[in-house]
Amino acid sequence: MERRKEEQPIIYIPEEKLLTKLFTKFFTVMRMSCEEEESESLPSLEEVEDIIGYKFKDRSLLQRAFTHTTYRDDSCSSYERLEYVGDSVLGLLIAKEHYSLYSDLGPGMLTRLRAPNVDKEKLARVAVTHNLDKYLRHKKPLLDTQIREFKKAILDYPSHSNGLIDAPKDLSDIVESTIGAIFLDSGSSLDTTWKVVEKLLQPVITPATLQIHPVTKLKELCQKYKLNVQFIDLWEKTREIEVFIDGEFIARGVYRSKRSIAINRAAKNAYDEILRRLLKENINLYDEIVRRLLEKHYNIKEI
Repeated sequence: MERRKEEQPIIYIPEEKLLTKLFTKFFTVMRMSCEEEESESLPSLEEVEDIIGYKFKDRSLLQRAFTHTTYRDDSCSSYERLEYVGDSVLGLLIAKEHYSLYSDLGPGMLTRLRAPNVDKEKLARVAVTHNLDKYLRHKKPLLDTQIREFKKAILDYPSHSNGLIDAPKDLSDIVESTIGAIFLDSGSSLDTTWKVVEKLLQPVITPATLQIHPVTKLKELCQKYKLNVQFIDLWEKTREIEVFIDGEFIARGVYRSKRSIAINRAAKNAYDEILRRLLKENINLYDEIVRRLLEKHYNIKEI
């Protein structure tokens, strides 16, 4: 008698679960494919070595220096720890250089001089000047747009905006992480690291090119002419900061993303307006003096 084949039990998968499985598999494959394509399209980090003029012994440090926290790469961690090292090393290098160059400057002035040479905007400028931003591996949705806006904004400020524009922190991060990577790769050599840093930071800000902060500048001007300055903070409601001098509205500053930049812009606009008015008053005063002298000595009553 012929033996019957055992029938395989039919497993019924609910339609919703089946669709979920199919979609999960589909999107996993698509994500892996996109990541492979993106990895292939990224420029080689060897180009970074040519830009900065330093060849890495440990290439993994360079790879890590340009890996953002949002970038998925199991073989490489992000640049956060290198950034921490680079930040400290950069501050030390600039302090050491300024101490040697400017023996007549006190600690207060040295601190003021160091700040714009190591701040977020300065380092972001370094990144875009040397095109380091195109080597950054990231998955941050708005970062590319922010970088484009920053590149456009700095055209109005060749050296430093002094707090009037917002620089993407991610740009300054990769400069600091690169400095940290060089420092560690070179066996903690400050001299080797400085050779790279000095080239990247050009043009450096010197005592001759150092600007006064817009708020400080405004307050010093008002103090000189015995004017009472008042900032009205409307930022939470309108993203505006208004400036009043002796109770009169003078100027406003607007910036949607950061209150501090709105304040700086308001101070800059107010300073420019007060200076314009003072200049006009001086011109009027000069004209009045000339008129009186002509009338007194030459009997000329009209110019």
